[in-house]
Amino acid sequence: MTVSYTLKVAEARFGGFSSLLLRWRGSIYKLLYKEFLLFIALYALLSITYRLLLTQEQRHVYAQVARYCNRSADLIPLSFVLGFYVTLVVNRWWAQYTSIPLPDQLMCVISASVHGVDQRGRLLRRTLIRYANLASVLVLRSVSTRVLKRFPTMEHVVDAGFMSQEERKKFESLKSDFNKYWIPCVWFTNLAAQARRDGRIRDDIALCLLLEELNKYRAKCSMLFHYDWISIPLVYTQVVTIAVYSFFGLSLVGRQFLEPEAGPAKPREPLEAASTLGDLDMYVPLTTLLQFFFYAGWLKVAEQIINPFGEDDDDFETNQLIDRNLQVSLLSVDDMYQNLPPAEKDLYWDEDSAQPPYTVATAAEALRPSFLGSTFNLRMSDDPEQNMKVEASPAAARPLPAQTPLLGHFLGAGAPSPAISLRTFGRMRGAPRTPHLLRFRAEESGEPEATDRIEEASVGSEDETREP
Repeated sequence: MTVSYTLKVAEARFGGFSSLLLRWRGSIYKLLYKEFLLFIALYALLSITYRLLLTQEQRHVYAQVARYCNRSADLIPLSFVLGFYVTLVVNRWWAQYTSIPLPDQLMCVISASVHGVDQRGRLLRRTLIRYANLASVLVLRSVSTRVLKRFPTMEHVVDAGFMSQEERKKFESLKSDFNKYWIPCVWFTNLAAQARRDGRIRDDIALCLLLEELNKYRAKCSMLFHYDWISIPLVYTQVVTIAVYSFFGLSLVGRQFLEPEAGPAKPREPLEAASTLGDLDMYVPLTTLLQFFFYAGWLKVAEQIINPFGEDDDDFETNQLIDRNLQVSLLSVDDMYQNLPPAEKDLYWDEDSAQPPYTVATAAEALRPSFLGSTFNLRMSDDPEQNMKVEASPAAARPLPAQTPLLGHFLGAGAPSPAISLRTFGRMRGAPRTPHLLRFRAEESGEPEATDRIEEASVGSEDETREP
């Protein structure tokens, strides 16, 4: 059964995730404790052998081997390989869940399209939705061990009410070397076409809508089957597994405590003498065990969810999905067909704006202003020049020249770069606009000489544009 803890993390609070660490079912402890105990036992065995059973010469050789293994373990790109693999597996895991066929949309279309309150109409609606549920049961039997244990043979499918004896004979009479989960979908289409000929489906548009929903349903069944057929390439899984096992195999030897090598006594500084004392003798390698817990736990997570149709704690509840789909779909096309509550005026019939009430616990939310957009409270510039309207035309849709900061400080923000003169602007197609802007600034500054210079440059640019 899927382990759900959504309510426990509904609010972010102090130690919110800490309460989840004490759970056993579906936890990393349950998933990893056997490998963890094996790693501890092997580490302890090597440590006892090094400390108690080896001679001094053998310890020297072991120390060289341990240093080599410790250096070699750092060369394995474990984080990159394992992280990319787990990301791929998690994305595939969620995609498989979204591929599980659900009859919700199809049952609504059947209830709205297949008419008749008599026994024939009721039989058509129930048979159509039963065929859809039968297709999902057949494909789930092919991919889920839980469903296969529930329906080990076709006789169990008949006894469960998904198929009649005549349908079973017809199903088994059709010979095919491939999976035949699609046969109920073909029965569905033929029965829907017959209902259209009998007038139970009143127009071709309703029939087309019904078949479109069936094709979406069948596509999910097909995708689920292909996810089971096409796995993540085996070489990738092997590479990740070998990388993890090799890393911790080298760590078993390389992370052992080594006695400092004895040498001739020499007078040394205090700091140099402290550095030659060696590492602290930790009988329990805490950091190595944590590293094993993280990396090996990462690999076990991928191992658990790479096929979510098994019987692990966090695998999909396929049997409950089958029960839910059958019950809900039959209820919608049978008991709920033409069974409507009376239409009444709603509570806000005579009100201009509807405002549902709040409880005391949620009253503070009503005082918050509604979100109107991220730029709603943006303060615009009060400069009239920035808000002045400017005509735009395709002829002038060219990139503006870059501005020189120092010269722009004296000429104003709208001044062009000195690398481009007013004559260059005059060669542009259409009426030049830069002299107009400069004339506006000159008139604003009250300098008649500047105005004359700009008008002279403007006239000169117009003469150049008239030249052939």
